[in-house]
Amino acid sequence: MQFLSHDGLDLAYLDRQPASGHGDPVLMIHGFASSHYVNWVSPGWFKTLNDAGYRAIAFDNRGHGSSSKSYNEADYTPAKMASDGAALLDHLGIERAHVMGYSMGARISAFLALSDPDKVATLVFGGLGIGMVDGVGDWDPIAEALLADDPDATTHPRGRSFRAFADQTRSDRRALAACIATSRELLSEDDMARIAQPTLIAVGTKDDIGGSPDELAALMPNARAFHIEGRDHMLAVGDKSFKQRVLEFYAENPL
Repeated sequence: MQFLSHDGLDLAYLDRQPASGHGDPVLMIHGFASSHYVNWVSPGWFKTLNDAGYRAIAFDNRGHGSSSKSYNEADYTPAKMASDGAALLDHLGIERAHVMGYSMGARISAFLALSDPDKVATLVFGGLGIGMVDGVGDWDPIAEALLADDPDATTHPRGRSFRAFADQTRSDRRALAACIATSRELLSEDDMARIAQPTLIAVGTKDDIGGSPDELAALMPNARAFHIEGRDHMLAVGDKSFKQRVLEFYAENPL
């Protein structure tokens, strides 16, 4: 892994070219409590993209993985987290890239498309549909579960799930609790209407967090929905049909 210093933080990233040499870049932004490895390397996205001739790039969001941890909630707004992605593209000398985000990473990708539209050629929103506008439920119990001394004392189902995930990924739970407080900022329908890039919105049919991909696509001028059959929020990211659809989408929308 390499590191980039931005906004007073050190961001860990992985940049892998295809065997053929130089490919169109795909910047991947992972979800809450995850990391570049858990979200993109382990489920096979780096291999899938490299094998198809794309340059695969992913970083650990601030507060996650090997990147710097902050316990200041103000550091985790989607706009600030999107600025990390823009800074990485600048650092790598990349003027335009495909941008793909999962869950929280999809929200960050949308903010990046609004703040730096010239850098974003296409968008893939995974695991987040109309929840980007309407919200994704009550996440305060998740923050409580993350900070609890005893994980077994947590009774909230989603709180238990994310606490277990955070422990599994050996995350800094205090940093995640700060992140969850401010990273869920909603986008308006007008915001979504201003995102003109070709966009693929992919959500699992058993996902109870992301919300309808069709409803979000209907707000955008150049978006389409894809239903990841039989997958919930945690399992959709590595689904073969999702990967295949993304490759088709990139073939339809070359840089």
